[in-house]
Amino acid sequence: MSNKKQVAIGIKVRIVRECLSGKISAGEGAKKVGVDHQTLLSWMGIYENYGEMALKYRVSYQQVRTWTLRFEELGEAGLEDRRGKRKKDQTPRTEPEAAQIEIERLKHQLYMAEMERDLLKKLDEIERRDASHK
Repeated sequence: MSNKKQVAIGIKVRIVRECLSGKISAGEGAKKVGVDHQTLLSWMGIYENYGEMALKYRVSYQQVRTWTLRFEELGEAGLEDRRGKRKKDQTPRTEPEAAQIEIERLKHQLYMAEMERDLLKKLDEIERRDASHK
């Protein structure tokens, strides 16, 4: 996520918090971020839900938001804990991820073939040298 986008999200979250705490009205908050009243009310509802889930599962607001975005993008597969697992052992969740796994597999296959070629060259060199000394 770009720095500009993070700043914009930070400003929206700050305004939502100010509205929820009663520091400013929803109308004032909507004007500050340049959206209509209904949109800001929607954001406030989402923020409250994230906050409730964060408290319930003892995680940060940002963690709940990340889970939600992953779920919206990838479905249940986006919520799998894949830490400590090698990519090649995982089921790809998206086409680009499948392509990246295939690229890595082919790179490894090429590396092994080059190693075998180099080993055979060295063996041939040693055999020729030994044959010339006899």
